[in-house]
Amino acid sequence: MSQTNATPPPAAEQALLQSYAAARQHAGAGVELVALQLEGEYLGLAFGSGEHAVGLLWRTLGPGRVAKDHFKTSPPTPLAMENAIAAVEDAVMPLRPLLPSGARLLSTDAVLRQIAALSGMVPAQTMRLSLEALEDTFNRLVSVVEGTPASRMGLPESPAFAATLLILRELMHHLHFDHLEVLGAD
Repeated sequence: MSQTNATPPPAAEQALLQSYAAARQHAGAGVELVALQLEGEYLGLAFGSGEHAVGLLWRTLGPGRVAKDHFKTSPPTPLAMENAIAAVEDAVMPLRPLLPSGARLLSTDAVLRQIAALSGMVPAQTMRLSLEALEDTFNRLVSVVEGTPASRMGLPESPAFAATLLILRELMHHLHFDHLEVLGAD
């Protein structure tokens, strides 16, 4: 996995800029924010406090990449999960000094809305997913990895879902975001 700035397809960059614009409209002027996009092979972050993002960071660390590189079975094995966690941590931790401290984390990603709902958030225009609720959902995924049927834990059984949940958890934990605001219509 690349820890350097990656070059996403133009459609992914456009989607991230639209996510930043939606986040800006929601957060209001002058608020430091980070817009998050997880799509296919890429993790994208747009950040700033003005109308336009002052920075874009891309990593080849999307759910498709993590699932392809680490999750050869569904559910993943415990060793595969440990290896994926280590790889994602290594890729995410260098991002911290590049982002504004105290910024709000926002996203318009539909899959992150799904994670918020699976974490007990009531569907709404804005869903606030706390790190604590996300950790509880991640622990349910760990139970699945350890042998509990995914259906019993109320989680989808797909490598892409597992990868998305893992990436979001590591990103929020290591970049010190205590919650994610997921924007969109319900």
